Amino acid sequence: MKNSLLFLSLIFFYSVTYGQTESQEIKEVLFNYINGTSYNKPELIEKAFYPEADLFLDNKENNLWIVPIKEYQGWYKNKKQGDFNGRIGNIVSIDYTNNIATAKVEILFPDDNSRYIDLFILKKIDNKWKIISKAATKDSGAALSDKILFIVSNAAHYGNSDISTGNSFSELVNAYSTFKSAGYTVDFVSPEGGTIPLSYIDTSDSLSMSYLYNSDFMYALKHTHKPSEIAPQNYKAVHYIGGGAAMYGVPESQEIQKIAMAIYEQHNGIISSVCHGTAGIVNLKTKDGKYLFKNKLVSGYPDSFEKKDAAYFKHFPFLIQKTLEDRGAVFKFSPRNNSHVEVDGRLITGQNYLSSRDVALKIIEQLKVLN
Repeated sequence: MKNSLLFLSLIFFYSVTYGQTESQEIKEVLFNYINGTSYNKPELIEKAFYPEADLFLDNKENNLWIVPIKEYQGWYKNKKQGDFNGRIGNIVSIDYTNNIATAKVEILFPDDNSRYIDLFILKKIDNKWKIISKAATKDSGAALSDKILFIVSNAAHYGNSDISTGNSFSELVNAYSTFKSAGYTVDFVSPEGGTIPLSYIDTSDSLSMSYLYNSDFMYALKHTHKPSEIAPQNYKAVHYIGGGAAMYGVPESQEIQKIAMAIYEQHNGIISSVCHGTAGIVNLKTKDGKYLFKNKLVSGYPDSFEKKDAAYFKHFPFLIQKTLEDRGAVFKFSPRNNSHVEVDGRLITGQNYLSSRDVALKIIEQLKVLN
């Protein structure tokens, strides 16, 4: 292990309750905008914007098309109120100082496979946050309306011990970067939502360092979705991230199990995992009550590779390989420090952090066939 490979448990948090309140209030304003435009509710749009706000857009005739908010609201008044119009919005980032804020939101249109980026300026006026300006542009990249759901853990310690753990940063960034380069949008969900701890941050790795300083990426890890906020029909695959934290909270979460199986069974999606992330699939069952992985090839971090004499090990709630094999899986792995990926239909699993990129590539390859 390199000297520069740091095993850190980083929990991102606001230092005071004030900060949490301000951030939540800004999010509520943005959700009024997102829901108002996605479900044809002009009253929510009006609630989000300052009455004199302008939108700076573009069209075929103008590079700068200035639209007053009153006119913008009118676009949604003649549509069927409350009906979902296919427009999917996600908050990418928020930054604020005192009574001013900026925010970035992505807008996806799966029907025509397009993505827009909205940038907002907000100001707190009469003790209420309001959008005072919006600019938008179309992302001319690849097929960014296809979404992958990363499943991560809120656990910062091994069980009830004081031994720190977290989600593998290496596994996160290698998979995330691979999906983003291929044109996919990635969301994060955790059992509790909100902040997650990180571990295994290699400061000598240029990719890891670039994401440590990527404000949008770090914002997403700081504000992971709660299971109740996830609509399974919006995702092509789920991907369970490893790290010691993956052993806690995720495997027993029935809400996350339902999301994963809905994507797999109802929407013909893929279930995937890497390293200790494979712990997340041990309780997954199909509609007929059978384990998802029964008689299937599966990989993950092998039991024989665990340090049996290490302090953390006695706090493990179960062994990944043994549990899977006892429940009918065919567990495969390679010698240490080798990438190893198993593909069995729409179940794709990898042995270790070195397998992260390869697992993501196999998912992309499989999705092209499925689509």
